[in-house]
Amino acid sequence: MCGITGYIGYRDAYPIIINGLQRLEYRGYDSAGLVLYDGNQINLAKTKGKVSDLIERVTNKEGHLGIGHTRWATHGVPNDINSHPHTSQSGNLVIVHNGIIENYDTIKKELINRGYIFHSDTDTEVLINLIEEVQKNNNVKLGKAVQIALNEVVGAYAIAVFDRRNPDEIVVARLGSPIAIGVGKDKKEFFIASDASPFIEYTKDAIYLDDEEMAIIRVGKDVKIRKIKDDSLVDADIQELQMNLEQIEKGGYEHFMLKEIYEQPRAIKDTYRGRLLRDEGIIKMAGVEDNMKKFLNADRIIIVACGTSWHAGLVAEYIFEEFSRIPVEVEYASEFRYRNPIITEKDVVIAISQSGETADTLAAIKLAKEKGAFVFGVCNVVGSSIARESHAGAYTHAGPEIGVASTKAFTTQITVLSLIALRLARAKGTMSSSDYRLHLQELELIPGKVEQALKVNDHVKEIAKEYLLSTNCLYLGRGYNFPVALEGALKLKEISYIHAEGYPAAEMKHGPIALIDDRMPVIVIAINRGHYEKTVSNIQEIKSRSGKIIAVVTEGDTTVKGIADHIIEIPDTEEAFSPLLTTIPLQLLSYHIAVMRNCNVDQPRNLAKSVTVE
Repeated sequence: MCGITGYIGYRDAYPIIINGLQRLEYRGYDSAGLVLYDGNQINLAKTKGKVSDLIERVTNKEGHLGIGHTRWATHGVPNDINSHPHTSQSGNLVIVHNGIIENYDTIKKELINRGYIFHSDTDTEVLINLIEEVQKNNNVKLGKAVQIALNEVVGAYAIAVFDRRNPDEIVVARLGSPIAIGVGKDKKEFFIASDASPFIEYTKDAIYLDDEEMAIIRVGKDVKIRKIKDDSLVDADIQELQMNLEQIEKGGYEHFMLKEIYEQPRAIKDTYRGRLLRDEGIIKMAGVEDNMKKFLNADRIIIVACGTSWHAGLVAEYIFEEFSRIPVEVEYASEFRYRNPIITEKDVVIAISQSGETADTLAAIKLAKEKGAFVFGVCNVVGSSIARESHAGAYTHAGPEIGVASTKAFTTQITVLSLIALRLARAKGTMSSSDYRLHLQELELIPGKVEQALKVNDHVKEIAKEYLLSTNCLYLGRGYNFPVALEGALKLKEISYIHAEGYPAAEMKHGPIALIDDRMPVIVIAINRGHYEKTVSNIQEIKSRSGKIIAVVTEGDTTVKGIADHIIEIPDTEEAFSPLLTTIPLQLLSYHIAVMRNCNVDQPRNLAKSVTVE
């Protein structure tokens, strides 16, 4: 959940490190730090706060070697001392670290017995001193010392380490947390980062380490990759980056979140491009086609995910069961991995993650594979851990998502899952040819309808003004749109810090109705599909108790308009695809309320974009 960046080569390292930290700040932003080495001395600067605070602390910007870190705290409160980088007791070794060393306390006590003094509360300072102790006792080079030390620790990590006595080398390693190596022209320079965004303007060539791998990076030489456990050599697989600089800049929008909300028509279209061939009446997805028997013979589909991706999985449960008539269970990955689930070789596990690095989802994948299940990954980031760990999968092609509150990930995940469900329905014969073609046609029209739904922005902004001081909100939906109610509530909680809960509309009478009064905003998804009349009855129950109703309705609705305090209209579509539209005004509502409350929309407190630790 922290961001790591580094550089070694012929350029000045400082601007590369700072720019990289700013791009990685979505991964953690409670403190930041960097170290530069100019060949004579280590110049270290770190501080509680954001990268902008760090810039003010840097006094010496010289050096062609540097590493930096933006932190989401695990061990040790956010302060200057606990910020990374950390140095060893001698001052020779420097480290940045993303992850958790679970047995750090035991190692720390042993090191204290050997005379080490610790200045921070972090597990990272323990790790760098362990590496130094190994190096000293075994008289080995840094790479070997790192390998031996990592075989003694338990937990997750992505690290970058250097030794001031050998300034032409950086050692990196990973287990459970991502790390990428950018390879410069003629190997005259190398870049290190948690993802490729910090170095895309310098090189398109990147190496992604797998779990339990380490790399020794030396200027002018090939990157040497070894297995941490047995020291065996691994071939360096250099991949060409697909992202570009424009994708990770705001492009004139005030916030990344707003930009990403407005990117959804393009992102959805990119997700089905080349897969949805409406004129031919087919869906073409290699990961599904090559494993069709696995899907068709499955006793059930188990979807594992966290957060927004879990909500997308809930929508997919409705879609799969209706279209392809395969039983579906949707599990929080964080719970699934710990409850000894019953999994068989006839199960298909679909793992969903925007980043492809979510620690709990990765652990769930490994558990499912151990039990013999077929694992299909759905993620956005090419070359990510989930993409590599899955037996097969599909990318969403949403493009980089920088805002911590996920938006286009949700809609593109639903798009991919809809394509899979439709393809299976066709193969199984559980949907008529006419319905199948109707749904293909309607899915192809969704980007245009999302563009139309985005036109409510100014209207939603006016509604937001009335509720920016609310302390609680309820979100209600039925059927396909119950998960959208959950997602809408999550968005409001994440970025505005207003308590909000999503419920199936019919469940309101089983408890939440006790909360209804004239100060309680209730956001109801009331489109004219599915159980519309039942939802209207729920709205009347709220109204009779003086609740304030904001209703998302189908364009042209008159019934709910006569009851609700505010209505937000969206275009009509097939019920299965309605979440792709109903979520739009809820994203905009949370965004505008957060902005009006002066919240940091892109970097909400205590959160990070990619949860790479438990």
